[in-house]
Amino acid sequence: MKIFDSHTHLNDDAFRDNVDAYIEHAHRLGVDKMAIVGSNAEMNQEAVELAHKYDNLYAIVGWHPEDSLKYDDEQEAILKEQLKDDKVVALGEIGLDYFQSVAPKKCQFHVFRRQIRLAKAMNMPISVHNREAFEDTYKILSEEGVHNGIIHSFNGDPEWLKKFIDLGMYVSYSGVASFKKTHEVHDAVRQTPIDRMLVETDAPYLAPEPLRGHQNEPAYTLYTVEAVARFRDTTPDKIADATYNNAMRIFGLDK
Repeated sequence: MKIFDSHTHLNDDAFRDNVDAYIEHAHRLGVDKMAIVGSNAEMNQEAVELAHKYDNLYAIVGWHPEDSLKYDDEQEAILKEQLKDDKVVALGEIGLDYFQSVAPKKCQFHVFRRQIRLAKAMNMPISVHNREAFEDTYKILSEEGVHNGIIHSFNGDPEWLKKFIDLGMYVSYSGVASFKKTHEVHDAVRQTPIDRMLVETDAPYLAPEPLRGHQNEPAYTLYTVEAVARFRDTTPDKIADATYNNAMRIFGLDK
């Protein structure tokens, strides 16, 4: 079994002093590749550095809505150069956060659209953060004509799933899909086209069952794969294989 953790944060403080051990543990549990995701200047740079240090790691760089107040022309110029790097596979995570972000909605909208346009100009997929902002996230993606990207850690119902799939997006399932009471997400898992599904950890956040409440890590993508397989009445091997190939395709690594 080979698993691709399509969205993780080995550049986070939780992992910084022991990256080798976390990668080794991931490999023991079948996690072969990982996309390390940035969110601001420092996290983006560390994502790129990790991607160059380890063969099976790749970087996603962008500005999270929580950091959108700091995004300006200078930061966009840096981001544009990073997107030219061979180990950078997407622009993200970008989007909207209505749960805890201090950035006003108007600022989040502007920075989200600006980065979408940069990604389109450079023919790069995007990784979208959506927290309690389904309607506006969908509206902006639709208006900007986005059809090349990922809704990361999808936690919506089948109706929202269909809307994003119809745009051409992939959806990525995190540990949320394994939680016992997230029944709408379970229904979405069952209805997701197998060629549009990814898996992720979003580590160090959102540890899946049976480790919910612990610090998450890339190795635990295995448990999300197992949960998805249960809801779809199939085998973990088939889910791992399909999501691995899908990640390779959306990130342009299958060429």
